[in-house]
Amino acid sequence: MSKKDSKPSPQSESKLSRRKFLGAAAATATGAATFGFPSIAKAAAPVSLRFQSTWPAKDIFHEYAVDFASKVNAMSGKELRIEVLPAGAVVKAFDLLDAVNKGTLDGGHGVIAYWYGKNSAVALWGSGPAFGMDANMVLAWHYYGGGKELLDEIYKGMNMDVVSMLYGPMPTQPFGWFKKPVTSADQMKGVKFRTVGLAVDMYKDLGAAVNPLPGGEIVPAMDRGLLDAAEFNNASSDNLLGFPDVAKVCMLQSFHQCSEQFEILFNKKKYDGLNAEHKAIIKHAIEAASADMSWKAIDRYSKDYIDMSTKKGVKFYKTPDAILRKQLEAWDKIMAAKSAENPAFKRVLESMRAFAGRAARWQNDTNVDYKMAYNHFFAKKKG
Repeated sequence: MSKKDSKPSPQSESKLSRRKFLGAAAATATGAATFGFPSIAKAAAPVSLRFQSTWPAKDIFHEYAVDFASKVNAMSGKELRIEVLPAGAVVKAFDLLDAVNKGTLDGGHGVIAYWYGKNSAVALWGSGPAFGMDANMVLAWHYYGGGKELLDEIYKGMNMDVVSMLYGPMPTQPFGWFKKPVTSADQMKGVKFRTVGLAVDMYKDLGAAVNPLPGGEIVPAMDRGLLDAAEFNNASSDNLLGFPDVAKVCMLQSFHQCSEQFEILFNKKKYDGLNAEHKAIIKHAIEAASADMSWKAIDRYSKDYIDMSTKKGVKFYKTPDAILRKQLEAWDKIMAAKSAENPAFKRVLESMRAFAGRAARWQNDTNVDYKMAYNHFFAKKKG
C-alpha cells in the first residue's frame, strides 16, 4: 500500500484531535486576555465628584440635590460617584458659583437667581411672571426655544467656566410670610423684607426695604427683628426652616417667582474630562430627577400645607388681585430699565416673549379649569 493511500490509526487521530483542542483553548484564553472580558478585567477606579448645595441639610431642596446624585450613582454602576454637601460645608450659599468656577467644588445645586448680582439677565430664569408661562414651560423654552444657548453665552461673558443644567419646575411661590394679612400694596411700604433675584426690584417698587438673604438665614433674621416679613419658596421648606415659629400669616400666590427651577452646575474642566457614557448618564439623571422632584413636591408640599394650617396655627390668605396687578406694573418698569442697561437682558426677554406668545396661548386655550372640578367634588354643598 502506498503512503498516499495509508490512513492514520485511530490512536493517531485521537492525539491529533487533542492537540487541536488544546491549541484552540489556548487561543481562546489568549483572546480573552487580549480583549479584556469582564470576568477577568480589572475594574477602573470610580470618578468622584464633590458637590455642595445652597440649602441647609434639613431643607427638602437639599434632599432634591441628593436625589439627583443618587440617580447618577445608581445609573453609573458606581463608576461615577457624586457626594453632595449642604450649604456652608465648603463655601457660603451665595459663593457657590465662584467655587465651582474655580474648581474648589466639582459642582453644585442651587437656583440661578442667586447670581443676579453678576448679571441681572440670569434672574429672568427664576424671577417675574415669564409672560404667563409656568415653571415647566420656562424649562421648555430653555431647552427647545433658545434659552440654553443664551444662558451659556451669558456665563461665558461672566468668565464663568461652568456647565449649567436646569431642571425641576417649582410651583408658584407665596407672596410672603407676615405678622398680619396684607390687603393692599400700600402696606408694603417700609417693610423690611427678604427675597432674591429680580424679585428684589419688584418688592422695592412696592416700597419694601429688601435684604436678599440665603434660605438658612431668613428665620433667625425674622426672630431677631432684622426682617419684618419674608418669602422663601414652598410649604415644606418654609415649614422645615421654621417660618410658622416667627409668623402666622402666609399670603399665597405671587408673580415675583411663579416660574422658577433648579440649577445643577459642573466645573467645566471637570465635566469635559468625563467620558461620553458618564455625560449621558448625567443628562438622563437630570431629566429623571426633574420629573421625580415635581411629583415629590406635590406630595410633600400638600402635606406640609395641611400640617401648618391644622396643627401650627398658620392662616393662609390669597394675595389680593390688586397687589398682583401692582406686581405686573412693577415688572413693566423693571423690564424697560434692565433692557436699557443690559443687552443680554433684552435678548433673553425677547426670546422668552416669542416662545410664550404661542406656548402660553396654547396652554391657556387647552387646559380645563381644574378648580371647577375640585369645587364640584370637595366644596361644601349649600342647603
